[in-house]
Amino acid sequence: MKSICVFCGSSLGFKPSYRQAAIELGHLFATRKTELIYGGANVGLMKVLADSVLENGGKVIGVMPHQMIHNEIAHNGIHKMHAVSTMAERKLMMVTLSDAFIALPGGYGTLDEMSEILTYNQLRISDKPIGLLNVDGYYDDLLRFFDHGVSEGFIRDEHRNNLIVSENSYQLLDQLAAYSPVSTGKWIEDIKHESSK
Repeated sequence: MKSICVFCGSSLGFKPSYRQAAIELGHLFATRKTELIYGGANVGLMKVLADSVLENGGKVIGVMPHQMIHNEIAHNGIHKMHAVSTMAERKLMMVTLSDAFIALPGGYGTLDEMSEILTYNQLRISDKPIGLLNVDGYYDDLLRFFDHGVSEGFIRDEHRNNLIVSENSYQLLDQLAAYSPVSTGKWIEDIKHESSK
């Protein structure tokens, strides 16, 4: 894949394994000549990831709202920074620039970005794959929530199965490269029928 967008924390988290996973993923991007698209920050796991790509000879593109750039958290050492007006524009540009998406551990922002891509896939606005790098089980509770949503009838199996999950960055990149969208069948007709009862 030419370019992959990574969503991840602007904090480092408490476990050293989170930082190590970002370093390893950055090295892997550079080795595979995959361009990193990310939020452009010079803090947290975002900085660790970008620095790892750069240190290993890879290319890094950031996308950041003007306000955040003015707050001096932008990474000045990357190849290109796209300055946008809003967070919504930021997400749209990252979707446009990227062939696939990965979520490393992160907080509200990471969850927001990941959820938007999952919704795009559900609605077939985008068929680009999204994967979770589930470092030390960080996303286990979220995955249980998704499974609960399936069991309670709010998330369909085919949409749940569109999310690729791995604890290994090498395997995750291979799975993203091999991805083909799971058929979503006639789910819109199904929910219309269900709602008419």
